[in-house]
Amino acid sequence: MGRGHRYDLVVVGMGSGGMVAAELAASLPLRVAVVERDRVGGECLWTGCVPSKALLASARVAQAMRDADRWGLAPVEPAIDTASVWARMRAVQDAIAASDDSPARFEALGVELVPGQAHLVDAHTVAVGDRRLSTRFVLLCTGSRPSSPPVEGLAEAGFLTNESVFGLERPPASITMIGGGPIAIELAQAMHRLGVRVNVLERMPTILGREEPELVATLAGLLADEGLAIHTGVEIRRVVLEGGRKVVEGTQGGAERRWEAEELLVAAGRRPNVEGLGLEALGVETSPRGVVVDERMRTSVASVYAAGDVAGRFLFTHSAGHEAVRAVRDMFFPGRGTVSSLVPWCTFTDPELAHVGLTAEEARRRHGDRVEVHRLELSHSDRARADGHAEGAVVVVCAGRAVVGAHILAPAAGEIIHELALAVDRGMALSELASLVHVYPTLATSVGQLAAEAAFAGARRWAWTVRAGRLWDRMRPSTS
Repeated sequence: MGRGHRYDLVVVGMGSGGMVAAELAASLPLRVAVVERDRVGGECLWTGCVPSKALLASARVAQAMRDADRWGLAPVEPAIDTASVWARMRAVQDAIAASDDSPARFEALGVELVPGQAHLVDAHTVAVGDRRLSTRFVLLCTGSRPSSPPVEGLAEAGFLTNESVFGLERPPASITMIGGGPIAIELAQAMHRLGVRVNVLERMPTILGREEPELVATLAGLLADEGLAIHTGVEIRRVVLEGGRKVVEGTQGGAERRWEAEELLVAAGRRPNVEGLGLEALGVETSPRGVVVDERMRTSVASVYAAGDVAGRFLFTHSAGHEAVRAVRDMFFPGRGTVSSLVPWCTFTDPELAHVGLTAEEARRRHGDRVEVHRLELSHSDRARADGHAEGAVVVVCAGRAVVGAHILAPAAGEIIHELALAVDRGMALSELASLVHVYPTLATSVGQLAAEAAFAGARRWAWTVRAGRLWDRMRPSTS
């Protein structure tokens, strides 16, 4: 155990990062305690990934019924009971909570679960109520929560966030969403498809501002074709209540505008959960993004680490898990547990929009005229055409020969992006992917097609070395 500490590791927060860290540490085996003030599973299970993807699945089926003529079937407007959809979502959550995220499963692994609010007394002591947990290391996995813009009347009117919308029995009949990032756009499309009247208000000139602009433009066009109302370049002035409805007042393109609905949903950024932990008194450095960490997830106090949203690197479940594993590795194994700076992600609209590495513009700023952008429309994919979803494209950004970024707008883009993420991570040339035989017909074949085009272009540069038929006939040995 070392230095008389009762625990090797105390994890604060049992969300995506905390669960992975606790399971790994307990398997080594180490003495592990986890402090959780709410429910095991954290945001991902209860207010994030799981409920949103459950709603998206229901919404996708509803839209397929409307669009059935794409597949030679008679279209039909679905009869939607949103209370049933929300009940199905909660059933998915409960099933996960009773199995993979069950407290009993972690206790069986040897993890001690301590309910309550954690407070770091010193570098090796975590207080939870009257208890004092003495530990060699502390791993902060407290996550983040929604932030809200300083808009006049917003707090007085009240609003939903991802932390409250999934707790409803059913959604409102109409909703105005403030924000045009992944959370807002995913929920907006899902709710619109489920019969909720939705307006999306985004301050920037475009939604999904971190993504490849040409693919965002295509996606925005598809959402508009479905009837989803997205308003960009909006400056919100205030929110007022009129006859029980919530009215957002502001400007768009210099013109006065009003948007009214039964409810508001704010998805305009997040802030780290650092309050109440005693970090300032302990000397743990923080910033507006969260706890300041190095490439090993260490804070300014040697025995305290942080991972996931609270560390402010990438606000994704998969990043939290990766960071937590590397932190545990750094604590207890020789060498260093350096985290990856390359994290792919996906916005789970329909079609999905996946991202890894640099956009074309980012690459040009960094690499100048060495940048080449390779693009393949899904209209050239046999599988996409057969499936009735040929919208979208695969875009690969190269600097010199190396792949430095990739972006996919396609059904299941989040499944396809990993091959290209590996190429970015290893500094591979796009043409190298052509040597991998891709299963046909799949959407991933599009990556192979794009790689083959790059390989063919390279081959053409060496066309002068190809043996001419007549010369070859004279050179080859006689078989007589």
